[in-house]
Amino acid sequence: MSVIKYRIIEFPSLNDLRGNLIFMENNRHIPFDIKRIFYVFNVPADARRGGHAHKMVQEVIIPLAGSVDISVDDGITKNIFHLNKPFQGLYVSSMIWRELYNYSPGSILLVLASTPFDPSDYYKNYQEFLLVLRGQHEDSFP
Repeated sequence: MSVIKYRIIEFPSLNDLRGNLIFMENNRHIPFDIKRIFYVFNVPADARRGGHAHKMVQEVIIPLAGSVDISVDDGITKNIFHLNKPFQGLYVSSMIWRELYNYSPGSILLVLASTPFDPSDYYKNYQEFLLVLRGQHEDSFP
């Protein structure tokens, strides 16, 4: 059985003449219990964010306004997602390297996370991340 490492999630939407309402629920539309929420905005178009992987955190990244490109890398396969629909989010599991770039003007990203913030949960060095994936680092999984 294959473990899903990242994927686009489409959220239920209620649409009528009064506008659109999108909703999501823990462990139904979001594949984990939400423990932290943050958002990113006012990012210059030429800036890059991310540049890390999480040891344990799972995230869903939702473009509330504008667009962004997200590169995901599991150490073997790399994919790029262009997010520009507020009714879709990108699920990213732990141990996936991510980089966010090509922000459109006025973009706002909402991020739902599976754990509270913990600075020790990050791999910020890509080579170290690859060594851990290959079991060649002291932090490697058993």
